[in-house]
Parts: sequence; structure tokens; C-alpha cells
Amino acid sequence: MAFGIASLTATAGLAADSSVPSSGAGPSAVSEFLVVFVVVLLAAKAGGELFERWGQPAVLGELVFGILLGNLHLAGVSAAAGLADNAYLELAAEIGVILLLFEVGLESDLGALLAVGRSAVAVATLGVIAPVALGYGVTALLLPHSPWYVNLFAGATLAATSVGITARVLKDLGKTASGEGRIILGAAVVDDVLGLVLLAIVTGLTVSVSTGGEGLQAGALAWIVAKAILFLVAAVAGGKWVAGTILRAGTRAQVGGMAIVLSVSYCFGLAAAADAVGLAPIVGAFAAGLVLNESHFAGYTRMCARDFREIVRPLTMLFTPVFFAHMGMRVDLASFASGRVLLLAAALSLAAVAGKQICMLGVFEKGLNRLAIGLGMIPRGEVGLIFAGIGASLAVDGRPVFSAGLFSAMVLMVMVTTLVTPPLLKLAFAKPEAEPAEAPVKGGKEAGIPDRKS
Repeated sequence: MAFGIASLTATAGLAADSSVPSSGAGPSAVSEFLVVFVVVLLAAKAGGELFERWGQPAVLGELVFGILLGNLHLAGVSAAAGLADNAYLELAAEIGVILLLFEVGLESDLGALLAVGRSAVAVATLGVIAPVALGYGVTALLLPHSPWYVNLFAGATLAATSVGITARVLKDLGKTASGEGRIILGAAVVDDVLGLVLLAIVTGLTVSVSTGGEGLQAGALAWIVAKAILFLVAAVAGGKWVAGTILRAGTRAQVGGMAIVLSVSYCFGLAAAADAVGLAPIVGAFAAGLVLNESHFAGYTRMCARDFREIVRPLTMLFTPVFFAHMGMRVDLASFASGRVLLLAAALSLAAVAGKQICMLGVFEKGLNRLAIGLGMIPRGEVGLIFAGIGASLAVDGRPVFSAGLFSAMVLMVMVTTLVTPPLLKLAFAKPEAEPAEAPVKGGKEAGIPDRKS
């Protein structure tokens, strides 16, 4: 497989050669995209497979193999130079992350989300506030000349928790149904929602600055917050009726595949609407998935024997690995030669871990393993990469919010927090069992990203 990927990489290098047009609708542009897409997809799948065999999340393998692919020029392999800058590949990666957040929404239960219990809400809230403050402080301290919006975006990136990685670790340890497991999973889902609202606010503030707006002025901030909340409320409140009307109309169609066509169309439409009002498209994609439930697919006979949440899985398996590999390809390994970048990555990793330990103060039930709950909120995984990718793509005065060094440090932070969680959780749960909690924890459903075999 490695030889095949290497051969395709050389072919991709030829396709991406500057002498070949990279735009337009001609055969050269099409062939360039197809070859590059195949190379990146196969590299991502190979990395995912290898890391799965090592007992690690596939997303780490996709990311690592993307890093290797994007830095082959350091080993003298010039054929792969410029692959990450392919405009069509960037578009495919964007589709991948939109579909991923749509899947996250599909896997989340809106009713369970509203009934997770006070401990889960408190844990999630503290688990967002503390990392944002620590991330802002670390970035401001180590990058003293960075603007406030860079520091704020760095803090927001530290706030996200990966539901999928946490759920998998809990399942492996047999602790999913425990009091700690239910609080962790409930808090992680609430954390996702709070994180997306925070992302919408931070993105809006950054866009406001880039267009010459007032930035942190009270009026501009209030409008951005209100816009983010209003969009989510409107998308969720009216989304069930809109999605239901669209999908019911599809049941009368004679052609096949209308369930997935209309579902994905609804997802893309809401993602475009979010982008149109100045929010990240993934906010709309998540809201689109959140409102869909089994009743919307009742009229599709072929769907009756299947879990409706599986409807988008084939597409995510195709496009989402490309997104993670593309994130890896944007990491500049040469930047780690600077001790400053390594120091920044270490400080951000410590802040990310410490920030999530503060959230254990939000556990109100007695007799629970608070340390395990704090540790369960550590992994950033795919959510952290999404935030970091948006930070690297946004620009103010022609400069990206996340420089190459800061982006690389963020990716290393994501990898560290993802790798340390399984062994730390195992050690925390290995301690003698505490007495049962006096009060049951609400919201027992395991919501979040499934164990994605990408």
C-alpha cells in the first residue's frame, strides 16, 4: 500500500506541476483533482487503518499521514509540493467537514440534549470557560504581539471536546452506563453546542475586524451573539417543520435515493445560510442534523429496516478523511525546529488539560469519580482540528488568524490531548470504586459522534 501511495504521490506531483493549468473546466484540471484526491484519500485511509490496528482513533492516523504527505519535500520528494494548495482539494475537505458536523447532529438526540441534567451542563460550561481563558492567556503571554482576536480564537480552539473519542474510550473500559460516563457524554454533547456558539461568535468578531468593523465594541459583540443564538434557535425550532415538509414530499417521488438527496441538500442549504449570515457553515450543518429524527424517514420503505443516522455515512467515509489529511498537510514540520513553536505547543497542551480539570467542580452528585470526569473531557480530536482549520483559513489584513507556527502548535495540542486520554482514564477508573451516587444522572443516551471507522 505504501508503494502504491508513493507512486500516486509522484503522479499527483506531475498533475500539480505549475506547467499544467490548475483552474478551468478542461481535462487537465479534472485529472489533477482526481489524482490528488485519490492520493490524499488513500493516504488518509492507510493512516486510519494503521492507527486503528494500534488501538488509536483513526482520525490520528489520517492526520499523521497527512502531515507526512504535506512534508515530503523535507525529505527531498518534490513531487508532493503544493498538494495542500489545490483549490479543488480544499473544496472537498470543506464538504467533508460539513458532512461530519451533519453526522454529529444526526447522532445527537435533541430531547436527551435538553435533559442531560445540571451536572452535565455545569461540567460543559466550566469546560468551555476555563480553557478559553487559559488559551487566551497562554497565547497572549507567548505571542505578546498577537492581536486579541488571535488569542481569543486560540482559546476557543482549546474549548472543544471530542465526543466520539471519549465515547469510544468509555465503551472500551465498560464505563458508558456509569454515572461518570453519563455525565461525560452528556457534558461533551452540550460542550459541542456551546463550542459551536462560541465559534460563531469568535468567527463573527474576526470577520468584523477583517472588514473594518468595530471588533470588541459592545454593540458589535451584542449583535454577533444575538445573530448566532437567533440562527440556532430558528434553525432548530423551524427546522423540524421545514425538514419534515421537504422529506415528506420526497416520499412521492418515483426515483430512488430521495432520502439521502433531500437530507444532504437540506444540510448544504442550512450550511450556506449560516455562511450567508456570517457564521461558520458547520454551525448550519450541525443544526440540520440535530432536527432530523426517525419520523422524518418513515415514508421511505427502504429506510424502515435501517438506522436513519447511517444515511450519510458513505459520504462521510469518503470526504471526511480527506479533511483530516488536508489539515495534516497544512502543518509545517519545519516550524517545529523553532523552540518557540514547541514551547507554545507544550503550553497549549498543558492549558488544554488543566482547563478541562476545572470542569470537575461542576459535578454535584456525591460519590462519583470527579477526576475521571475531568479526564474524560480532555480529548480535542476532530472538533479541535475543525476550529484550528477555520482559524488558519480566516484572514485579517491579508494575514491568517493562525500563523503556520500557531496552527502547527494547535495540531500538536490536539494530538497530545487525544493520545493521553485513554491511559489516563484507565488509571482513573482503576482506583477503588466510589459509593454509588445519591441521585441519578439525567440523560442516559450516548449522544455524539459514533466510533467512525474511517
